Amino acid sequence: EGNNVFMLKRCPEHGSSKVLIADDAEYYKNIRNYNKPSEMPYTFNTKTHYGCPYDCGLCPDHEQHSCLTIVEVTDRCNLTCPTCYAGSSPTYGRHRTLDEIKKMMDAVVRNEKEPDVVQISGGEPTIHPQFFEILDYAKTLPIKHVMLNTNGIRIAKEKDFVEKLKTYAPDFEIYLQFDSFEDSVLQTLRGADLSKIRQQALANLNEVNLSTTLVVTLQKGLNDGEMGKIIDFALKQKCVRGVTFQPTQIAGRLEDFNIETDRITLTEVRRKILEQTDVFNAEDLLPVPCNPDALVMGYALKLGDEVFPLTRYINPQDLLDNSKNTIVYEQDEMLKGKMIELFSTGNSVECAQENLKSILCCLPNIDAPELGYDNLFRVIIMQFIDAYNFDVRSIKKSCVHIVDKDYKIIPFETMNLFYRDDKKEYLEKLKAETI
Repeated sequence: EGNNVFMLKRCPEHGSSKVLIADDAEYYKNIRNYNKPSEMPYTFNTKTHYGCPYDCGLCPDHEQHSCLTIVEVTDRCNLTCPTCYAGSSPTYGRHRTLDEIKKMMDAVVRNEKEPDVVQISGGEPTIHPQFFEILDYAKTLPIKHVMLNTNGIRIAKEKDFVEKLKTYAPDFEIYLQFDSFEDSVLQTLRGADLSKIRQQALANLNEVNLSTTLVVTLQKGLNDGEMGKIIDFALKQKCVRGVTFQPTQIAGRLEDFNIETDRITLTEVRRKILEQTDVFNAEDLLPVPCNPDALVMGYALKLGDEVFPLTRYINPQDLLDNSKNTIVYEQDEMLKGKMIELFSTGNSVECAQENLKSILCCLPNIDAPELGYDNLFRVIIMQFIDAYNFDVRSIKKSCVHIVDKDYKIIPFETMNLFYRDDKKEYLEKLKAETI
C-alpha cells in the first residue's frame, strides 16, 4: 500500500489481519538480491518431525548456521528492565553451574566446530560468582570471538574488573547497553536512571581501549530520535567499534508497550539513521546476506578526523549478480568471499580488518593507510521476529541462536516465542495441533 509493505495473516480463531513489516517498498524488494547461499552447521541436534518452528535444536529444516550464539549463564540480574526478553530480575531463576555452562559452550563447538561469535549473556553475566572462570573456559575453545553482553554496572564501578577484562583481548568484545542520553527514556526501558553509569562505564573502557559495541533497544516515539546522536557520540569514543540498533521485540517482560504505536520496523530504523546523521547515505547501509530480512549493516573507516562509509569506495551494485542471488565481486572470487565474510554478523570488527585491507588495496582512487583496529566502525540494525511479524521463511534463515538448558541450539526468536520455561505448555499444545 503506497510505500508500505504489510504481512497479511489469517487465523482460524481471530480472522484476517495485517501487520506493517516495512515502510520502504523499494528496499524491501531489493533485499532479495542480497540472499547468500545457506551455510549449514557442522552437525544438527534434532530431527524434523513437526516442522518449523516446533523441532528447534537446530533441526535439518533450518537454513543457516550460527553466526552468533548466545550462552545465558544466569537468569539473575541486578536490574529489572521493563523490556527484558528473558524476564530477568535479582530474584528470578538461578545461576547456571560452571559445569552446565561448559556443556553449553561445548554444544556450540559441536555444532559449529569453530564458532564465529559466542556471546556470554544472562540475566547479567557479570554478577555470576564464577564469571572469570566462565571466560577462562571460553578462551580455551576454538571460538573466534567472545562477546560479553552487559548493562555496564560492574564495569562502571570496578576499574580492576575492567583491567581484568582487558586481559581477554584480542578476540574479546563488550556489548554494552546504551539506549539513550535521556533519564526518562532509561527509566522507561530499564527502570532506572543509568546515564551516569553508562558514561562511567565508557570512560573506564576507553581508558584500557577495550573493544566495545553500543547496543540500543529502540522503541518508536521514545528514543528513535536519538540514533544519529548516538552514532556521532560513538564515533568519538576510542573504544567503540560500532553501534547495534535492536527494535523492541514482543517477548518476555514488556511493560507499557502499545503494539499499534510503539513498534518500529527495520526499514524505518534505517531511514531515520539516514535522516539523523551525515555519516551514511542510502547506499551505505546494506542488507546482511545471511538473513537480509532481519539484518542491515554498514562499515565506516575512521581516517584521522574524518569518517568515510566503506561503500563510498565499494559500490554494492557492482558486487551484485542477481542470477546467483548473492554478493559477487566481479573480478576476483577470493574478494567475493571476503565481501560475504565482511557483511556477516559472524564477523567481528577485528576480524573484518584483514578483509578490508585486501579489498581496499584492489580498489582505485583510495590511498589506504596502514589500517588498524581503531580505524573501523560498524552500524548494525538487528530486527528480531515476534508473534506479530512471524515468518517461517525468515525464521529458517535466523543466524542468531541461543543454547537452551537442554543444550539444544535454538533461533533467538523461537526461543522467546516457544522455548522459554513459561512457554513450554503452549509449545506442546501447538505440537499436538499439528498431528
